[in-house]
Amino acid sequence: MLIRLQIRDFAIIEALELTLRPGLTVLTGETGAGKSILVDALQLLAGGRGGPEMIRHGAERAEVAATFDLAKAPAGLTRWLEEQSIDGGDELIVRRVLGSDGRSRAYLNGQSVPVQLLRETGSILIDIHGQHEFQSLTRAAAQRELLDVYGRLEPLAGQVGIAHRVWREMLERTLELESRARDREAKLELLRYQVSELQALSLEDGEVARLTEERARLVNRGRLAEAAQMALAALYQSEDCNAHASISRALQSLRAGSAIDPKLAPVVALAEEAAVQVREGARELERYGEGLELDTQRQHEVERRLAAIEELARKNRVTPPELPSRAAQLATELEGLERAEVDLAVLRKELAAALGRYREQAQTLSTKRAAAAASLAKEITARMQTLGMSGGRLEVGVAQSRTAEPAQHGIDDIELRVSTNPGQPPRALAKIASGGELSRLSLAVQVATSAQATRCMVFDEVDSGIGGAVAEIVGRELRALGERGQVLCVTHLPQVASQGHHHLRVTKLTDGKHTRTSLTALSDRDRVEELARMLGGVDVTAKAREHAREMLQAAGRRLGARR
Repeated sequence: MLIRLQIRDFAIIEALELTLRPGLTVLTGETGAGKSILVDALQLLAGGRGGPEMIRHGAERAEVAATFDLAKAPAGLTRWLEEQSIDGGDELIVRRVLGSDGRSRAYLNGQSVPVQLLRETGSILIDIHGQHEFQSLTRAAAQRELLDVYGRLEPLAGQVGIAHRVWREMLERTLELESRARDREAKLELLRYQVSELQALSLEDGEVARLTEERARLVNRGRLAEAAQMALAALYQSEDCNAHASISRALQSLRAGSAIDPKLAPVVALAEEAAVQVREGARELERYGEGLELDTQRQHEVERRLAAIEELARKNRVTPPELPSRAAQLATELEGLERAEVDLAVLRKELAAALGRYREQAQTLSTKRAAAAASLAKEITARMQTLGMSGGRLEVGVAQSRTAEPAQHGIDDIELRVSTNPGQPPRALAKIASGGELSRLSLAVQVATSAQATRCMVFDEVDSGIGGAVAEIVGRELRALGERGQVLCVTHLPQVASQGHHHLRVTKLTDGKHTRTSLTALSDRDRVEELARMLGGVDVTAKAREHAREMLQAAGRRLGARR
């Protein structure tokens, strides 16, 4: 329910803050006072188009904000807000800002959101019916949803949607396997050859790195042998001077000295350790040099092995270290392709079973829709007779779609067709010429289908082209709808205005330089004056006031009788 509306610098509204309540709230005022501007503001909040021309002259931006009480909001709205990561709570603040630069910004509970997201939210919170806005009736999807709501078929429609999703997922898997099965033999032959090549190579993890290191050693074995021999001579084998002989002579001197001064004993130990390390190093160098001499044939083996690895890596378009993972990948593909024929046969059976379950549920839904359509058409046709469309009738067409592919919403094409005058053939609702007729028809539909209204419903001049008793009946229907939820209605007729639970008067004020719109909540006395003005015109007479009081009293008596 809409509980607060704030408008700033929008059209001719400088600043306006409005508190709203449940029930039917009527908005009246002179022509051009700005009543429909409030509807335009709500339309903007619902994600409608907005541009710089909507900004009040001299202002930099226009801003519209509304606070909705979520206590009785549809359960789907709460889940949807959670899915969009919008912080919820007991209230939802919807805000739209238009800049003079043409940019538009939207916010939900202070969080910036795309206008498309705002539009989806608005379609749940606000339902606008008027001379130019018929979104609840002209869209095919909305007509289908309306019928399902009336017949209480939403759970069954949801099951059909789930069955469709299951069928669709299986279909996609089947198409994927069928695509893979094409040219299966050629693919199998290629995969088998690739896998056999990789398996024959028997490449071990880390082998490429080890072979690369070994090749570098073998290629440079001459330089390595020379370096090892020079180091060996310097450490141990040189007759002129080597490290081991030098350390030995030093040890002799140190041992003699330590016999005199024990403080040299630690140095003796270090020198003895150095002599041992030098001898060990010399032995390792001797073994290393012998190994280089013995591995002269190994280089050819390593080169051939690495060449085979690199060639296979090029063929598979991977690096040599990636060959083991490539072999595993191809083996998996081969296994899957060899199994594809069996899997495809099983999946086709499951697909046929899923399609059968979908069609069974969709047919059940279609049958119940046809029954609900007849009841809905009868009820709305009866209401049309009292809403200025005497002799008119509504048809709710339920035709099974001729398209071969199942749809998420079922197998039905739903179309509302209406004849507003006797003798005229029914036509599609969207092709009705008269906006007033369509808005009144929308009212009849809302009353028929809204057991408990969950949206703020806005009716803009639904009294267009009617008067007298029909206008009073329209007012009663609006009041009945308001008693189940919240309705805002812009009207020019006192018969409609008298039925409101709440009454707001819109006034245009000007000082010759600036024009602005104000809005006033009317007391019982003020309502009498406003209704008298609507009845009598410029000169309000006592008779007009008396008539206005009678209209308000009659509306009150009918309300008391219903309670």
